[in-house]
Amino acid sequence: MKAKQTYLKGKSVFIVSLLVIAITILTVYLTGINYNRSLTSNLYFSLGIIATAVFLFMTYGLYAGIGLIDNFPKFRNFKTNDLTGSASSPIDMPSIDGGDGIGGLILSIVLWIAMSILFVILLIVLEAVFWFSLLIILAILYWVFFRALKFVFNKSKDTQGAIGISAFYALTYTLLYVGWIVGVVYLTQIIK
Repeated sequence: MKAKQTYLKGKSVFIVSLLVIAITILTVYLTGINYNRSLTSNLYFSLGIIATAVFLFMTYGLYAGIGLIDNFPKFRNFKTNDLTGSASSPIDMPSIDGGDGIGGLILSIVLWIAMSILFVILLIVLEAVFWFSLLIILAILYWVFFRALKFVFNKSKDTQGAIGISAFYALTYTLLYVGWIVGVVYLTQIIK
């Protein structure tokens, strides 16, 4: 008789995934201090660490019969037309205290106003680009670290308690999920 299926929350998997990425970056940096490795060597090394962590996590999850629960917040309240709604008020610029006369003063004031308007517009555009980019990155990470693992752990009912088939599925999905990045790096290195 198989045991009751345990569930991991999506937020927990996402946080653990971010920790694995941080540890990978730290490991590559600390081991690369004493060695003069190329960028592609560091990339292969970090992909090896990530692939090992993903393989072990999926093997354990499939063997233990773990499922995933989607508890991420829904982005239904996101307003697509309100890009400047959260923009801060303009920064107070210092006043102009001198000049060569009334013409220089008027020119300085006009340039000051024009530069202030330009600065505010640039801040609004950069803020919109930053938040849009952050939203895209989080959506990509959500799919990679949750949807892909949920797809794998749908097989956990069949693989629970069987280490061989769990390792086979984990190896297959690890090769699929990490192998394409290795292939892109390898092709880029060949094309150079």
